[in-house]
Amino acid sequence: MLAAKVGKEIPFSSEKFTEVLKQFSVKSGSVQAEIMKKTIEECEQPVIQGEERHCATSLESMIDFSTSKLGENVNAISTEVENQTQKQEYTIEAGAKKMAGEKSVVCHKQNYAHAVFYCHETKTRAYMVPLEGAHGTKAKAAAVCHTDTSAWNPKHAQWRGRGVQGGALVPPKI
Repeated sequence: MLAAKVGKEIPFSSEKFTEVLKQFSVKSGSVQAEIMKKTIEECEQPVIQGEERHCATSLESMIDFSTSKLGENVNAISTEVENQTQKQEYTIEAGAKKMAGEKSVVCHKQNYAHAVFYCHETKTRAYMVPLEGAHGTKAKAAAVCHTDTSAWNPKHAQWRGRGVQGGALVPPKI
């Protein structure tokens, strides 16, 4: 409960950004300050049509948002790596498993001075995908496909570096 209380007491807004920097002893104009500012700005962007969003500033807040959207009986998934090794290329192995339901809450860890998660509920398909690394490392990756991105901004960060134009991804056939 203390973490949730602390998360609520620390300012998290563009309007109070000077106070935020002071709270964490971060120098204005520094790389860390710019990263924190970008995280706050992302959280303050207008909500995309068909999506519900929450920037959780604690693990408790992330859980509260998720269960408020999905109910108490949820299945939390994340990527699992057998043995942490050096960075390597991975190959998708046979045996991908689709998770139940067409609705999920996806939470992305943000760069910030404390725990901040960009959580959003939207229509998705979630999978657990087995991987094998070039050095033999086994992993199970959580893969979430957004099934309707038609209302997303075509300049959304999701499209950069993926060779996608206009803002539409098609779920993979697994």
